Amino acid sequence: MSFLGGLFKDQKYQPGDPRRPEEVSEPEVIISPDTQRENRVPPGQTRTRKWPVLDAHGTPDIDLEKWEFAVEGLIEKPLKWSLDELMQLPSVKVYADFHCVTRWSRLDNVWSGVPTREVARLAGVKPEAKFVLALAHDYGWTTNIPIDYFLAEDALFAWSHDGAPIPAEHGGPVRLIVPQLYAWKSAKWIKGVRFLAEDQAGFWEEGGYHMRGNPWQGGDGERFRWQGSE
Repeated sequence: MSFLGGLFKDQKYQPGDPRRPEEVSEPEVIISPDTQRENRVPPGQTRTRKWPVLDAHGTPDIDLEKWEFAVEGLIEKPLKWSLDELMQLPSVKVYADFHCVTRWSRLDNVWSGVPTREVARLAGVKPEAKFVLALAHDYGWTTNIPIDYFLAEDALFAWSHDGAPIPAEHGGPVRLIVPQLYAWKSAKWIKGVRFLAEDQAGFWEEGGYHMRGNPWQGGDGERFRWQGSE
């Protein structure tokens, strides 16, 4: 098989130009605001047509029968769901771009899953909660997110990408998606969230990554000291 032939057998390979938001035909899809920019690739980034696999420790071995998602911290009602229970919650579709801190951007993605706003509503987030710590199955991996980004309309706990279940190497069965921040904030293999009053550095942030991670602001100051993860 030729290299080019192998690419076109990859179902995630994008042979053409990305759609504009007005061309998205999925019903009732939420449009991430950054897809409406004239230039959708942030400074210093390059568009990829593939979906590269990057992580800190490799894909963890997750027992789906025992999979749980917990909501804790500054909330009125601590919650815990099985995978089936989480997938029974109200769901949405989001059209968004995906920017990896290692300088590639994958445009034109449709994610399906539970809105972060719905999880926060069910848990009753307290007013003093200003940050969220995402908790992952990836050997205790965490990342921090300002609550305004976490509760944005286009943020969700996704189990589907472009109409198919998210593969394990890309964070399945469920990963957090926060399109307006670098993709390392969209924690793979999510197992819960903790609402906090004070910011708390996660795994990559303790190693030098930016505490906020907005790909459109600050150039390399919003990036990191060293590379390694989506």
